[in-house]
Amino acid sequence: MATFYMVISVVLLLTLSVGLWRVLRGPSAADRMMASQLFGTTAVVILLLLAPVFEQPALRDVALVFALLAAVTVVAFVRCSGAGGERQDEEA
Repeated sequence: MATFYMVISVVLLLTLSVGLWRVLRGPSAADRMMASQLFGTTAVVILLLLAPVFEQPALRDVALVFALLAAVTVVAFVRCSGAGGERQDEEA
């Protein structure tokens, strides 16, 4: 089972290369943000897969922290871009 988890982790790392291409060449900021979310989600899944392989339950805790940081990042992006940012400038 450990070999299966390692293979899946490598496949997920390959998907990150596609996401990196989208971050570098994305036509809009929203596309780049979605690719960044791909990085966060993939990192969480890889850590969850590797926790039993290396017998390190602390990796699950790190994955939880990454998931929380990814959610905060999306909230910050939405708040700073689009209509929300324009309304704050008009009030000031």
